[in-house]
Amino acid sequence: MTRTIIEETVKQFLTEEFEIDDNKLTMTAKMKDDLGIDSLDIADIVVIVEEKFGVVIKSDEMAGIETLDDFCSFIEQKTSK
Repeated sequence: MTRTIIEETVKQFLTEEFEIDDNKLTMTAKMKDDLGIDSLDIADIVVIVEEKFGVVIKSDEMAGIETLDDFCSFIEQKTSK
């Protein structure tokens, strides 16, 4: 799966499922501070990512992810295995 497809898919579900303005969805946007994603949202996001990308995410794997770029890189790593 290409990085572009990952980014497009992530942006799409963040706008549709979490009603985040797509103008805010830059790769440098901080998930918590800029996008308003809290720990409950992260749990929902994990489920969506697992379904859309066919990966398994352990709860502690999301700890170091701050920006949307970090998140897409994480998914890219998981899907390349």
